[in-house]
Amino acid sequence: MEILLANPRGFCAGVERAIAIVEKALEKFGAPIYVRHEVVHNKFVCDDLRAKGAVFVEELDEVPPGSTVIFSAHGVSKAVRQEAQARGLKVFDATCPLVTKVHVEVGKMRGQACEVVMIGHKGHPEVEGTMGQSQDGMYLVETLADVERLVVRDPARLAYVTQTTLSVDDAGAIIDALRRRFPLIQGPKKDDICYATQNRQDAVKALAQRCDLVIIVGSQNSSNSRRLKEVAAGVGSAAYLVDSDEELDPAWLVGKRRVGVSAGASAPENLVARVVRRLEQIGQGQVSECQGVEEAVNFPLPRELAD
Repeated sequence: MEILLANPRGFCAGVERAIAIVEKALEKFGAPIYVRHEVVHNKFVCDDLRAKGAVFVEELDEVPPGSTVIFSAHGVSKAVRQEAQARGLKVFDATCPLVTKVHVEVGKMRGQACEVVMIGHKGHPEVEGTMGQSQDGMYLVETLADVERLVVRDPARLAYVTQTTLSVDDAGAIIDALRRRFPLIQGPKKDDICYATQNRQDAVKALAQRCDLVIIVGSQNSSNSRRLKEVAAGVGSAAYLVDSDEELDPAWLVGKRRVGVSAGASAPENLVARVVRRLEQIGQGQVSECQGVEEAVNFPLPRELAD
């Protein structure tokens, strides 16, 4: 059996920055450091940070007054920021800069008296944070059916933004549908779907065309990891999403000659290595790396932690 590794895969610059912010805060201020929501959507990453002294909470009322809190890479609403300030919490913001870019876009669009349609998954923390950039004038659409049901105040003053971790193809279809229904709708100057999401989906699409089975390493609550599985399946390959090597089922490999492996943007490389070792044990496979886009993106840490 041949095992092909997708490139690029795994951690993106936003995830690396978010994890580093938690680790640096723990080093500088000591435990506990509170983190609102999972800093990134990966069970093993969060368990490792818990072991170092991070305490994950869902709401700020769980954080003692005067404590240090970190906002996750997914971003937060304006109301959450105001609550943190009112409670005297010391805040470090691990929001991915590419998510922050979408927040800024929403502010500009609302400042121009445009209503904003957000394309994204209901309940995802990034969507909640982006929708929370304005008290009103925002709509969430997740499907083509949502677009058909959408009623806005003024179709001539309408704009859209997208969740950064969507399927490129799915988002494109919804944008096309919005433009058919609302020909004057405005979009962002640059695509909101982040470079890492785009690159990993492109790499998995190419990988799946060469393989009869694709394994994606990532947690079930990771949006970009789930999209990678969907992309592979859409090409026609069997596809599975696993948190670790322990979830691999040898039955998946029966009759498979070429197996592809990739990882979501929040999955560490050591988990990929464990999955590959297990695949080698099961199928006596030979491992090779695919060529792909080289990523050189780096996001700086907050000044206080960088120092």
